[in-house]
This record gives sequence, structure tokens and C-alpha cells, in this order.
Amino acid sequence: MNPVPPNSNSNSPASGAGGAAGSSTVVTGPGSGGAVNAPTAVAAVAPTFSPLYQQIKALITQSLQSGEWKPGELIPSEVELANRFKVSQGTVRKAIDELAAENLVMRKQGKGTFVSTHHEARAHFRFLRLMPDEGVPHYPESKFIEVKRLRAPADVARLLDLKAGDAVVFIKRVQSFDGVPTIVEELWLPGATFKGLTAERLVEYKGPMYGLFESEFGTRMIRATEKIRAVCADDGAAALLKIAASTPLLASERVSFTYGDKPVELRRGLYLTEQHHYHNELS
Repeated sequence: MNPVPPNSNSNSPASGAGGAAGSSTVVTGPGSGGAVNAPTAVAAVAPTFSPLYQQIKALITQSLQSGEWKPGELIPSEVELANRFKVSQGTVRKAIDELAAENLVMRKQGKGTFVSTHHEARAHFRFLRLMPDEGVPHYPESKFIEVKRLRAPADVARLLDLKAGDAVVFIKRVQSFDGVPTIVEELWLPGATFKGLTAERLVEYKGPMYGLFESEFGTRMIRATEKIRAVCADDGAAALLKIAASTPLLASERVSFTYGDKPVELRRGLYLTEQHHYHNELS
């Protein structure tokens, strides 16, 4: 990995994609055989510059994505990274501050900075937002209803950036809190990424599912987008949740992404909120 020069304006990765910064584009008129001289035909390409700490953040993220530092591993110190990239320690610290805020790395007092992992206790509730109205939050028990490989329907393929008909892994499960069925989920995963994922492996694995994806399939969820709406339970959901049909439920559709904004999971859930609520923190 090449060090980043201190002068970000002259060597910014964001400034050289289409030619020299400040260059212009000349539009050629149809059939004219040459450039059009009208002022409206020339569109200036505005130079774009990235702050130096953002460049360092991007380089550190590349190392995380390539697996140079594995989940749970200690990354080099700020001093070591500053020497590596030929920048100040303050610049590195600012880059790591943003990575920590995005949950890509985690600082531990007196120990250093570690690559975040889904195996950490605190990570279990980063994507699980259903919390009990009373008592301490805890991870639900899962019962797998269906696990199979099939061809992606068009809507699933679109959300996972696949082609319609590409292989996907489909998982359907019921999650229970203290023996009470509370969540019905359907998950869609790219088949090429999750080769070898079987019902048997899911059943025998006792940790969080994202921990399995991380450790055995090299796929770490780093962010997600989610849509939520109120619905009424249909007969199928009512039977799985052991409730009356038309009981109000909270429905969510979440797309989770790994490095490079690559979608790697579509998750559709139905939540019974008689004893739980959806919790989110806004900042």
C-alpha cells in the first residue's frame, strides 16, 4: 500500500479520475467534424478534493476489506500508521475516530484499536432492534423452518444487485424470546458468497448468525438500510407466531451491506410487539 503524501490537493485519489484537475470537456457537434465553439458546449470539470484524513480512512478501510487485519485483531498503533502513510498522528487519529463511529473498528482503553467483530457481545444488538418492554435485552432462540437454494426472484435480485435467476440461499426461521414466538424472518443471501451454508450448519451454530457469516464465509455486515411499516398477520404468520390472524405486526425489510457498499443480505421480518418495541438511537 502506497503512503499518502502530505499534500492532499496535489495527489488526492478523488481528483484524477477523468484527467487533470481543472481540465474541460469539449463537445463535438453531430456532423460538424470538429469542436463546437459555443460557450454552452464546453462544460468545466470541477476538481474534487478529499481531506487527508479521509484518504487515510479509505486506505485503512481497504486493509480491512482485503483481510490484512482480521475481525477481532489488533491493528497497528496510530504512530505506526502515521509512519506507514507519512502523515501526522493527528490525521490518523481523526481517520480512526470516524471508523470507530461507523463500528468498523473498536478502541479498547489501554489495549489499542481492534477490528470490530460480530462475535462481540455488544455487536449482537447492533442489527437486532427489538427490545423487551421489561427486563434485560437478550438474543432470541431460533427455529429454522426452511433452508434451501433457489433462483432469485426479480425483486430479490434487484435489492441484492444480482441478475434475476442467480442462485440465492433462502432461510426462513422463527425467533422466540423466553419461549414466546416473536419474530418471523425470511433471509435471502447471494448463493455465490454463501456456498456450503446448510440447515445443519445453521442449527449447530449457537452464536449470532452474523458471526457465522463473518467467521466461515468471510462476509462482515457493516451497515444496513431498513424500511418499517405496520401490517396485519396473515394466516401463515399467525400460525408460526401462535396468534390470531389480523393481529397487528411490525414489518421490516432490511438490506445489509459489506465493504464497498456491496449488498449481501436481504432480510424481511414480522415482529410481534405485545411485549417488545423497536428501539433505535438517533444522533
